[in-house]
Amino acid sequence: MTILIDKPIWPFRGERWSHLVSDVSYEELHGFASELGIPRTAFQGDHYDIPERMWIQAVELGAIQTDPRELVRRLRDSGLRKRQ
Repeated sequence: MTILIDKPIWPFRGERWSHLVSDVSYEELHGFASELGIPRTAFQGDHYDIPERMWIQAVELGAIQTDPRELVRRLRDSGLRKRQ
């Protein structure tokens, strides 16, 4: 399992958000998000946006905290990066 999460630095609607991705498969990512209680409808094409209040829970479940640039690089290298 390789679930990656960046720090919650992205402001939106009064909260800070992070990105949750897998560099293995979307199935792995959907399963992990489900464990967090995030509905599949929140999927953003290649990632989930995770509010700061859920960040610790994601890390405790096994998400690996990484730099945003490294997260994007690994997502791209895995072939799972979608262009918006």
